[in-house]
Amino acid sequence: MAQVEIYTSPLCGFCHAAKRLLSSKGVEFEETDVSRNPDKKGEMISRANGGRTVPQIFIDGTHVGGCDDLYALEQAGKLDPMLAA
Repeated sequence: MAQVEIYTSPLCGFCHAAKRLLSSKGVEFEETDVSRNPDKKGEMISRANGGRTVPQIFIDGTHVGGCDDLYALEQAGKLDPMLAA
């Protein structure tokens, strides 16, 4: 199973939606709450090539984007192969 990381904040509906999709697939993920740790927000922005909004999602270290991007991968049938890698 791939390593999945997701940067979130507690009041973000898109964060909850992304986590629901991953959980529905039985995927374990490492969640980092950027609202409680400003240093992690800087790390997220750097890793996400300037992406400042949450969620920012990484699969095996590759930035896949936010919630809409994650759902687009699912719709295209590309998410499961990425998660299985």
